[in-house]
Amino acid sequence: MAKRKIPERLYKYRAFSNRTLDALIADQMFFADPSTFNDPLDTRPTLDTDVDADALAAILTRLVEQRVSAEMNAAATTIRYSGPKTISHIAAHSRLRAEQVVAEIRYNATNPEYDIEDPARFLFGQYVEDELLRRYGKGIVSLAERANCPLMWSHYGDQHKGVCIGYSVPARAAGDLHKISYGGSRLIAASAVAAMLNGDEDAQRKVDDAVLTKKAIDWRYEREWRLIGPRGPQESPLEMEEVMFGMRCSHTVKFAIVKAFAGRSRPVRFYEIREHHGRFLLGRYALDIDELSVSRPQRSLDLYDHFEDL
Repeated sequence: MAKRKIPERLYKYRAFSNRTLDALIADQMFFADPSTFNDPLDTRPTLDTDVDADALAAILTRLVEQRVSAEMNAAATTIRYSGPKTISHIAAHSRLRAEQVVAEIRYNATNPEYDIEDPARFLFGQYVEDELLRRYGKGIVSLAERANCPLMWSHYGDQHKGVCIGYSVPARAAGDLHKISYGGSRLIAASAVAAMLNGDEDAQRKVDDAVLTKKAIDWRYEREWRLIGPRGPQESPLEMEEVMFGMRCSHTVKFAIVKAFAGRSRPVRFYEIREHHGRFLLGRYALDIDELSVSRPQRSLDLYDHFEDL
């Protein structure tokens, strides 16, 4: 994937919840399964079958062999199986499974009910597309370039009741960050997939970009960057620098988060989002922690204590 100049800060908008508090205190990020994204076209490129059925069958064979081999190697590692016999068995089983898949597709393509010119090419294209997507089993953390975007606060910051977390990017994490491009075609050529499998690095970048870093142009307001890594909760590879509170974020949430970070080895700066008077713009201002703490935590019965002597 083509590298771009990474901004000094990248931001994660979140609704406030127990999970958000857990992630903040533990300094974790959740790398989401792309299939759960709110746009069903996101990370879903369409294969352009610019080669014939036999070439597609060859591509599919290699994809299936690689997937089955990876799955079996992972299982063998778990149960501590190794050695030449294990390697030979995995290779033979992977090859057999790929041959079975190809044979089944060739048989199904003979079905006279297919009212298309080349059923085999169509079916192989569908299977190659599915296998290609299965190949990308990574998780994604979506980040934004701006902390003052009204749409982002409304869509991802729980209508300003949530928070926005600002991160800097250590050099060791820069290689896993990729900038989203918006618009254009969702097509990816089968010939590019074949070239990728043959070790062509330029083709690999094109396929990676098509799968992971393209979105519809309507999403361009997000100015998104994607952090790629293993799926699920992971220790954050980015450095948390600041937490911003939305305009409707409650004082108790602010107080709880500020107090939770009191003993952190690297301090975090706190801000709150406010409107620009008379304009549809948002600005961030340093949070007055002393003022926030004056009357918190509260005790409701304090009022009655003043009348005890009476």
